[in-house]
Amino acid sequence: MSPMLQATEKIWMNGAFVKWDDARVHVLTHSLHYGTGVFEGIRCYKADAGSAVFRLSEHVNRLFESAHILQMEMPFARKAVSEAILETIRVNKIEACYIRPLAYISYGAMGIFPKENPVHLSIAVWPWGSYLGEEGLKNGIRVKISSFSRPHVNSTMVRSKTTANYANSLLAKREALKNGYDEAMLLDGDGYVAEGSGENVFIVRKGVIKTPPLTSILEGITRETVMQLAAERGLRVVEERFTRDELYIADEAFFTGTAAEITPIREVDDRKIGAGKPGPVTMQLQGAFFDSVHGRDKRHADWLTFINAGK
Repeated sequence: MSPMLQATEKIWMNGAFVKWDDARVHVLTHSLHYGTGVFEGIRCYKADAGSAVFRLSEHVNRLFESAHILQMEMPFARKAVSEAILETIRVNKIEACYIRPLAYISYGAMGIFPKENPVHLSIAVWPWGSYLGEEGLKNGIRVKISSFSRPHVNSTMVRSKTTANYANSLLAKREALKNGYDEAMLLDGDGYVAEGSGENVFIVRKGVIKTPPLTSILEGITRETVMQLAAERGLRVVEERFTRDELYIADEAFFTGTAAEITPIREVDDRKIGAGKPGPVTMQLQGAFFDSVHGRDKRHADWLTFINAGK
């Protein structure tokens, strides 16, 4: 499900490139102990007109918003981070990749409060296929409702893409895989469907597409993309809470995310979703999404930042 990383040549760290194997931090780095890091997942696609990063500015903005929520002072401006991402792809001579910027509180004071520890920033890129597998992307995946709940909105900052938050996701994912499923589905503190371990979720029922509101989920960029693509095609989308039993009787369901892209859900808790295979709305939106990221939908040319534009 998650193969070992395929190393590339260089990683950007605090304004300079270092060899992949030399991208190291001290064992007493604050974020390693307390989860005080924020990160992004971004993709660069080999589009028809060349390699391009999908919705770069939106991802960089969310990285800075996550840091702001955690009161982390970013050491570089947004424009500099965007350019560093593009340059990291160029330096590694890679046509398509996953991109992982990580801002973290580095070595210095130890203890919960980091005092004056500096914030450092790294950017790594590597080849990565569909997170939930090519088979899952094509035929759908099996999902288990997790025994772990999504953290309550006042127990942590759910709108920040914080490293600490993913301990919850790891527990849910491990449980699902151990029980023979492909992914976990977490409920929120009130028992409503929230999201996957690393994805937003949509259902289709009686001609309406539903997705949970932003109250207790991460504000997904792929989620927003899908909502826009659906609206353009005359499909009705509502942000509304729904229960696990409504998920069971949905006509279709799918996950969205940078890593997962648009992955159909064919089964939840041993119950077939609809016909037990990707439905027509899911496949229409999946096709529209891939048309956009590969530059075939000219209406969304502004979603792509080409690596060698002007070079």
